[in-house]
Amino acid sequence: MIKDTPLNRFEIRLSGLGGQGILTLGKIMGQALALDHGFYVTQTQSYGPEARGGASRSDLVISSSTISYPKTINLDLLVALSQEACNKFFTNLKNGGFLVVDTSMVAQTPTNIYWGLPFTDMAKKVGLVQTTNIVTLGALTHFLPFMKPASVRKSLKSTLPAKIIDINLKAYNAGFNKAKRDYPDAPEKWTFS
Repeated sequence: MIKDTPLNRFEIRLSGLGGQGILTLGKIMGQALALDHGFYVTQTQSYGPEARGGASRSDLVISSSTISYPKTINLDLLVALSQEACNKFFTNLKNGGFLVVDTSMVAQTPTNIYWGLPFTDMAKKVGLVQTTNIVTLGALTHFLPFMKPASVRKSLKSTLPAKIIDINLKAYNAGFNKAKRDYPDAPEKWTFS
């Protein structure tokens, strides 16, 4: 358990379109936070009937103590990888919560206070658009001070098939480094209760 960052219920919604790897992103984050960071974590998911192109979301509740209700109620962080997801879920973000958007896919945000990076375009530069979710994971590791890069990389290696580890580590590092460059003070913005 990370003793220097106690969390009293922190809620995250990862959202986008089917085919963007939202559910995989939730699984990897949840595993890293539970097994490698020592937090209590619940993960729930929802996706539209379409295999690709429909709405998709993965919700995480993270806490230093036992979680009494497993579903999100009032989001601390909304990650939107599509315009539809941003429009649909922004109202679930609590006052003072943070919005992270894929500026490659979200042209209009409902607020001018957000962290935005071109995750999809960055994944294409890495060489595989399907790594958009892992580029996003890298950025989230910087944005969330309770996520440790070494632990997340370890979780990536244990979750993904061996043949795609190298390109996904490249994608992860691209997201982490870009977020760190563009938003150096981001982790200091958080206050935890």
